[in-house]
Amino acid sequence: MQGIFFEDLTIGQSAETTKIVGAADVEAFAAVSGDTNPVHLDEAYAMTTPFQGRIAHGMLSGAYISAMLGTKLPGPGAIYLTQSLRFRRPVKIGDPVVTRVTVQALDERRAHATLTTICQVDGKTVVDGEAVVMVPRRSTTKAD
Repeated sequence: MQGIFFEDLTIGQSAETTKIVGAADVEAFAAVSGDTNPVHLDEAYAMTTPFQGRIAHGMLSGAYISAMLGTKLPGPGAIYLTQSLRFRRPVKIGDPVVTRVTVQALDERRAHATLTTICQVDGKTVVDGEAVVMVPRRSTTKAD
């Protein structure tokens, strides 16, 4: 399985997906990451916070961005190099998170793509940032 080759990327090209955050997703992320902060797992505790209920890990939204880069744009074969993230609003259980990545710049010499990354809930940004990925080039050699 191969994603989009560097030569086929264009500035402004984008992809998006929507994922509804479930309690099981938050609990599985806590188990895998080891982040068992009660604001994510304990409703009674979370009600005492400014969020007034459980919230998803910020890095769960980061994982949605990673999934977009690894499966859709550029997709399989892309290698994650850097990611900046700014957490702007909480994501609550049941929220539909729309994740979008957009090609912002292309470095021909290195075959690196810079993409803007954003997660939104109800049109409001919850996480934004920028990623740089190394993208496979189309082979220039042909089989004999």
